[in-house]
Parts: sequence; structure tokens; C-alpha cells
Amino acid sequence: MIRINLLPSGKKKVLVLPPTILYGMIAVVIAVIAVIGLTFYLNKQISAKQADIEAKDQKLKKIQAALVEVKNYERDNKEYRDKTMVIEQLKKNQIVPLRLLDEVSEMLPKGVWLTGMKDKSGIVSIDGYAFTNSDLVAYVQSLKGSRYLADVMLVESRQTDLAEFSVYKFKLTFKVKV
Repeated sequence: MIRINLLPSGKKKVLVLPPTILYGMIAVVIAVIAVIGLTFYLNKQISAKQADIEAKDQKLKKIQAALVEVKNYERDNKEYRDKTMVIEQLKKNQIVPLRLLDEVSEMLPKGVWLTGMKDKSGIVSIDGYAFTNSDLVAYVQSLKGSRYLADVMLVESRQTDLAEFSVYKFKLTFKVKV
């Protein structure tokens, strides 16, 4: 009797791939591995650059805060210098009226009295009366000799009657040296 074996044999057929397909698959696997490796490397580089950017942003914020502090300091320092200058100017000008009154009254001879004094932009004008013209001249000369007064000028002098007496009404001007 003839036997026919319709069952497949116990040996399996090995699939043999042509070398071009095999080499192509190996190349694809190597390319995929290279792409994955390159992706990890580039992601690591991006993370490092972002960390560097963050660090530099923090440093920039600190520098900007320091710059704001410096600007505030400079502004405050300028305000302080301006206020100090104003105070020094006020101190300097505070002495001027005192010196003016002291000089004018100290040199005032007997027979001369003052009725008014005005200061306008550094030019002082004095109104007053004198019993004699020589008293008035002596007063003007003593004012001219003062080291704190300059440009002393007798603007007007005329004889008038004041309550029963004949007196000289005068007006003089001068500048105060600061």
C-alpha cells in the first residue's frame, strides 16, 4: 500500500531573505537608533540652553534691581545736594540783613535818623532826615567806607521844614556785598 502523507513535514522551512532586504532592514534599525540617540542628545542640549537662559534671566533681574537702586540713590543724592545748597544759600543770605542793619545803624551819627529802608534785588534805598548837611555828608562818607556796602550814592537831599525845624530830607542807595 501506498501511503500519502498529507501532513506537513516536521521540518519547517526557513525563510531566507535576500541580502538587500536584510541590509536595508539593518540600515533602517541603525537609522532609527541614530535618530533616537540624536533626539536625546538634542533634547539634553536644549535643556542645558534653557537652564542657561533661566540663570541669565535671574542674573539680569538682579542687575536691573541693582540699577534701580543706583538710580534711586543718585536721585536721592542729587535731592540731598540741592537741599544742602538751598540751606547753605539761606544761611549765607541770613547774615545779609543782619549785617546791613548793623552797618547802617552803627555808622549813623547824631543828628541823622532814618524813616525807611527798602531792599529791591540787592539794591537798598534809605530815606531819612538830618539836622545839618554836614551830618548827612559824614553819614554818606562813613557808609562809603564800609567794607560790606558798595556803590553808595546820595540820590536826593533837600531842605524842608519838619515841625518847627529846618532839616534835610535825603534819599540814598547802595548795594550790599555778600
